[in-house]
Amino acid sequence: MNLTDTHCHLNFKTYRDDLQDVLSRAEANGIKRILVPALDVETSREVLSLADTHEMLYAAVGVHPNSAQTWNSSSAGELESLASHPKVVAIGEIGLDYYRDRAPKDVQIDILKKQLQIALNRKLPVILHVRNKTEEDRTCIRDLLDILEDWITEADPLPQELKGRPGVIHSFSGNLEESKKALQLGFYLGITGSVTFKKADNIREVALHTPLSKLLIETDGPFITPHPLRGKRKEPGHVRYIVDKISEITGNPQKFVADQTTENAVCLFQWE
Repeated sequence: MNLTDTHCHLNFKTYRDDLQDVLSRAEANGIKRILVPALDVETSREVLSLADTHEMLYAAVGVHPNSAQTWNSSSAGELESLASHPKVVAIGEIGLDYYRDRAPKDVQIDILKKQLQIALNRKLPVILHVRNKTEEDRTCIRDLLDILEDWITEADPLPQELKGRPGVIHSFSGNLEESKKALQLGFYLGITGSVTFKKADNIREVALHTPLSKLLIETDGPFITPHPLRGKRKEPGHVRYIVDKISEITGNPQKFVADQTTENAVCLFQWE
């Protein structure tokens, strides 16, 4: 199958000792492209250096909400500069996280808005992180969707390069109503191994009701290992399990799901 992993933290130390073996296994499983997102300015440099080592690797640069306190007066300029590299295909991983609460909400929102502006300046899509405080408290995703709606409205018209492809909400865990709003704004939804979990009915419902043309598959490695590999390290070759589950949910052949989600990644990230 023709597969893509649109979100894997291959720069993490858990992959350091056997990265070449991980990439070899990915290729053997049909993986054509892997996107490695950053978490702060330092790791933005790191993922870009990593992307330069292998033709299948691409990078996203940005400051994660849990790293918001690292933002300083030079951060925006450094990210703008790094984003000019041809291997950088997105601004990310950026967003909001009210679960970890490692930075005040106003700080998270401020650097998110600054990075959304960088995305506009560089005409690059965004990779968005969102995590609610609890399952019942949906404030975080509501705040994110409101900010994205304002961003798109205030930027009207969006640069031609971003029309229909402003970005992806990665590892989507929202409900059906939230997914519909994200889709109305033009965003893709990233589906991880959590779609295989026994209690993840909400994610399966979203996958069922989302046009396949708006889904991306991702491992979010080394996190969210799919069933039946729970307890093992996640790596790009495991996206096959996500394809299998989406195929089962939607009734589409596995190859069709693989091909369509790979085409979606090409459309969003504009890699060859």
